Amino acid sequence: MRYDLVIFDNDGVLVDSEPISNQLLAACLTELGHPTSYEDSIRDYMGSAMHRVHDLVEERTGRRLPADFDDVFHARVFAAFERELKPVVGAMEVVEKLAADGVPYCVASSGSHERIRVGHRTTGFDRWFDDERIFSSQDVGRGKPAPDLFLYAAERMGVAPERCAVVEDSPLGVRAAVAAGMDVYGFTAMTPAGKLSAATGLFEDMGELVPLLS
Repeated sequence: MRYDLVIFDNDGVLVDSEPISNQLLAACLTELGHPTSYEDSIRDYMGSAMHRVHDLVEERTGRRLPADFDDVFHARVFAAFERELKPVVGAMEVVEKLAADGVPYCVASSGSHERIRVGHRTTGFDRWFDDERIFSSQDVGRGKPAPDLFLYAAERMGVAPERCAVVEDSPLGVRAAVAAGMDVYGFTAMTPAGKLSAATGLFEDMGELVPLLS
């Protein structure tokens, strides 16, 4: 393995949550008078922390979202996760391979700690990610595309940024990894390759990832 640490994004990389959460986000915003399609949500919010949703809505409309927006949205998301959430095909096998080979790994997600853990419990990733391997945008002042979260994860794991590989599926995440001085591999299952063109390498199937990292 060429890297001393592999940092995974969570939503859309480990757990197949992006279709669920973006459909619900679009519905919640539309209900509040901010018409948003699923495609709009993917384009504007995929890979971002919740503060970006609040900031963009206020910037575009001059109106703030309700104070309980995050709580209402996450309640719907977590209920849907319990019913529907599955691992990204092949992602569990990648993590198992890294663990078997003794390669350090962690997750650094724009989602909250609660969201990460609900998703991991539902899909079985909690077996592979204990608290010391989970980092959230809640841990830093700025979420992606700022590099803060990836730099924080690397520091906590004791690895220099240039020795890290990030696995991402959103343009915001790729920008954050590049800004952190890390190699980043863009997963194109949901995101057009052209939107991840700044990545070190691209892959469409999780079966291609370990060879890219080796």
